[in-house]
Amino acid sequence: MGTARSAGRARLRRWAAGGALVALTATTTVACSEGTPDARPAAEALAAALASGEFTDVPFTADAPPPAEVAAVRTAVVEGLGGSTATVEVGDVTLAEDEKTATAGLDVTWDLPGTDADWTYSATAKLVRDDEDEEQPWRARWEVRLLAPDLVAGERLTLTRAVAERGDVLGQGDAVLVEKRPVSRIGIDKTRVAEAELDGAARGLAVALGMDGDAYATRVLGAGPRAFVEAIVVRGGDAAYDVAALGGLPGVGVVPDELPLAPTRAFARPILGGVGAATAEIIEASEGAVAAGDLVGLSGLQRQYDAQLRGTPGTGVMAVAESGSERVLHTSEPVPGEPLRTTLDPTLQQRAEDVVGAVVPAAAVVALRPSTGEVLAAASGPGGEGLSTATVGQYAPGSTFKVVSALAYLRGGLTPDSTVTCPPTVDVDGRTFRNFPGYPSSAQGDVPLRTAFAHSCNTAFIGARDLADQGDLLAAARSLGLEPEADLGFPAFLGTVPDEASATAHAASVIGQGQVLASPLGMATVAASVAAGRTVVPRLVADAAGDVPEDSEGADLPDATPLTAEEAAALQGMMRAVVTEGGAKVLADVPGEPVLAKTGTAQFGGDDDLRNHAWMIAVQGDLAVAVFVGEGDYGSTTAGPLMRAFLAG
Repeated sequence: MGTARSAGRARLRRWAAGGALVALTATTTVACSEGTPDARPAAEALAAALASGEFTDVPFTADAPPPAEVAAVRTAVVEGLGGSTATVEVGDVTLAEDEKTATAGLDVTWDLPGTDADWTYSATAKLVRDDEDEEQPWRARWEVRLLAPDLVAGERLTLTRAVAERGDVLGQGDAVLVEKRPVSRIGIDKTRVAEAELDGAARGLAVALGMDGDAYATRVLGAGPRAFVEAIVVRGGDAAYDVAALGGLPGVGVVPDELPLAPTRAFARPILGGVGAATAEIIEASEGAVAAGDLVGLSGLQRQYDAQLRGTPGTGVMAVAESGSERVLHTSEPVPGEPLRTTLDPTLQQRAEDVVGAVVPAAAVVALRPSTGEVLAAASGPGGEGLSTATVGQYAPGSTFKVVSALAYLRGGLTPDSTVTCPPTVDVDGRTFRNFPGYPSSAQGDVPLRTAFAHSCNTAFIGARDLADQGDLLAAARSLGLEPEADLGFPAFLGTVPDEASATAHAASVIGQGQVLASPLGMATVAASVAAGRTVVPRLVADAAGDVPEDSEGADLPDATPLTAEEAAALQGMMRAVVTEGGAKVLADVPGEPVLAKTGTAQFGGDDDLRNHAWMIAVQGDLAVAVFVGEGDYGSTTAGPLMRAFLAG
């Protein structure tokens, strides 16, 4: 069996080389004599076969190997090009003076995977006239050099790949947020431990790292005999891991490397995402743009904008001889990835991370610049377990939504000085609504709307509900930026307000409960719109224009009415009253410009397990902030101190 295979390979080499030994006949471009058959069809059949690898229909000369053998030669030569595909075009066909031989120019283009830099070259095919065959009057000579420039028998083509430098993720003022930083890859190096001790070594490392020992030991035992089986990647300086001690465990190797990382492990991680080795699914979906071992974005903006960040790899085509010697046939330089510019301010983002870093429930701080809509900070606490609570969390906004309801009531005819009634309770279709425990008696009874807003009187806002139906609430929400279908260029949810509701559901809506939902980003947008005096559209990716549809497709929504300067001034005055006389007095002495705010508490859970979302939104100068804690006491007591820590930081 082995002897037959060796003989077959030798025969292929003789056939492949044989065409190269035929001397070229002197040629010149002449017009065909009358009755001379056209040589182009034979050249085009050869060109098609060189591109496809199927040589059955090529009219070869008698000394050529069978078409199947030619196809086998081509397969062996080009299989190292992987998923590359070729096109071959016939150029000039030139007859010799005796019109017995001809040459055909071939223009070859290889589309190499993962790059726009095609490999192109020219080849020359030799054609011989056969007057005895009326159907195929011209025949092509087989030569292995038709497969690549100057190719000789035994050479094979291989494709090399040079990974492009990944683009950085930038923030305000082009400050670098994500760049290459040192890491240590820690795992079992199977060359450093005896096979009988592998299982114990793997389990020892797993115990030290708090990993599943069974799963990791299985991976180690199933890897190749000289494999390095990575267990964890530790960023440089991470105090949570003693890299030196881990490296001293039996069989453990520590490999220094670099990875694109943010300044800290927590820094905007749910938004920025992470970078790692390409998965099989990503490689398959990339259609050749990503190869095994490439670093790609695995989540967040890193994944959404991966094509921009990773750039284009460089490629090389080599002709490799049986001896191992190589010839370079083609090279293209890698094109570095383009940086991704975000609006995040490194100082404010880190301050926000510090504020929520120790909060146990899901929590978030979002800060916007009202004048531009730029998202300066969007931090999510560890209680969100990796979710971007700041930008995609969906929660009842509680009384922070009274900013929206107040706008609807202003449009319904009230002013901040209009009298409203704030009783201890109010009944709507058999459901009793009441104010928060400890609501001040001085703010009950007939009070100005400003006072009811400052102290967050639920019953006053529910009592005025006939001034604004559910559609009016939705229109006011959209005027303040709670657009349900905004496309912002990054994963985001702003808020939803139903356009129809029952009497009790409508009553719940005006105090930010029931079916009303918002994210911290959405409520920061409401605050920013009040500060700016117009509808603000949040921007996080500097190069993404974003889009706020005028109307939501498929829904019968009223057109959002633009926020007027007079409406904004009235809302600003009422939000200032929350700080000077209401539930946000904790912000009264924050240094800097006067602070405007609104507290919010939203109940959730069953009757026997009621818990509270705690909110606060605030404006100070050209800064709008939302603070959210998924489970707390009240907005004033739980979210208020966090807001103060952020603003006073």
